[in-house]
Amino acid sequence: MRKNFQPALVAAMDYALEYLRTVDERPVGPTASLETLRLRLCKEWNENPMHAEVVVNDLVRDIEGGLSNSVNARFYAWVIGGSLPSALAADWLTSTWDQNAGLYSVSPASAIVEEAVGAWLKDLFRLPALTSFALVTGCQMAHTTCLAAARTWLLKRHGWDVEQQGMTGSPQIRVFCGMRHGAIDRTVRLLGFGDRSITKLRVDAAGALEPGALEVALRHSEDKPVIVLLQAGDVNTGGFDNFEVLIPIARKYGAWVHVDGAFGMWAAASPRFEQLVRGVEQAHSWATDGHKWLNVPYDCGYAFVVEPDAHRASMSYHASYLTQEDVARDPMDWNPEFSRRARGFASYAALRELGRTGVRELVERCCDCAAQLVAALDELEGVEVLSSPIINQGLVTFSDPTGATSDRWNDEVIAAIAAEGTSFFSGTTTANGRRAMRISVSNWQTSYEDVIKTVAGVKRVLKSMRDRKPSQTVKQTC
Repeated sequence: MRKNFQPALVAAMDYALEYLRTVDERPVGPTASLETLRLRLCKEWNENPMHAEVVVNDLVRDIEGGLSNSVNARFYAWVIGGSLPSALAADWLTSTWDQNAGLYSVSPASAIVEEAVGAWLKDLFRLPALTSFALVTGCQMAHTTCLAAARTWLLKRHGWDVEQQGMTGSPQIRVFCGMRHGAIDRTVRLLGFGDRSITKLRVDAAGALEPGALEVALRHSEDKPVIVLLQAGDVNTGGFDNFEVLIPIARKYGAWVHVDGAFGMWAAASPRFEQLVRGVEQAHSWATDGHKWLNVPYDCGYAFVVEPDAHRASMSYHASYLTQEDVARDPMDWNPEFSRRARGFASYAALRELGRTGVRELVERCCDCAAQLVAALDELEGVEVLSSPIINQGLVTFSDPTGATSDRWNDEVIAAIAAEGTSFFSGTTTANGRRAMRISVSNWQTSYEDVIKTVAGVKRVLKSMRDRKPSQTVKQTC
């Protein structure tokens, strides 16, 4: 190591280890105000160079209180996992090695590591052997990668080469779905379909797409390019569409089936929950995250496509200045980015650390903790369960001291729980318009002891709020 690297890196390592050592002692949510953070960080840019160690010291000091303690076992917001020790270590090394993982010729090890990760994940999810894959930044770009392949495949069948002709004048692609995540809407915009391409179909009481509604929509769109979007794990309830019934209907009409499995795909790892994804392997493409249930550092997602030719055609580009291979796999042929971080190392390390049985245990423990947490909260005064966990997601709402429910009160409770510091949750709005607190358990460290601590903290908050006068309630911040 060159001598001038050492002081800054040693300081960073010391800060990192101290942060991890004190994770359980820190509030789980941010504590610094917007004004404070801007005052500290938005300073006048220095005219002259600074020593790297001083920059690191200042950065750590100035961001204090401005981080979500999402590596904590009691962070239950937004389906965010932590980082496994090996994955975090591999991520440190990834930054140190500083590889451009776009081409095999630029970084052979990075490319081959991705091959291993893709093979292991296809095996875990029981996807067809010839399925192509891509390691991307998250489910947003996994959707974009998969639906770009769908666009190529569908339009080619209608005599249109989108890579050569673009979207202007092309046949309109429709997207049929039931419940969906907002990342889908962003993807259809990025790909030029537009918001109006999406048609939400009728769902049942559990939020699952109704087969009859899909059949009618496809019959009316026969001989037109259609993508059918299905869910493996609704972001609020954790609900699943019925893949065994819906995918054959879609395929009968020549539609492309894409599965949003941001976290729900991981149910395949567990004999207890695998029935939820039964039939999912019949789809054309699948998207999931690594920085959720696999617990690798941000950012990491995975895209899988059962039509490799369409996948590669939609992403690859050749030029004289690119040294591309005929035998080795060049990651840029399957990904939206030219230059890209070698995120495969962290995924490789996590899958090796856990092994097949470790992934299963992680998924099942998180699901058990989610069920225990929702059941324990249900015993508290003023708590109503709106959705018990199917896997790792649950919804509860709160009534005020008079027994009334309101969006304002619900958000005040969520803010008060965050301020108390034992745990951290996010708010959401349900399908019927009610504000609720979403419970998401996806951290590799979460245990039953954390459930007990969490419930005790929520109980303290509710008692304190009931004992206050109305004018003393916590200001709404969520």
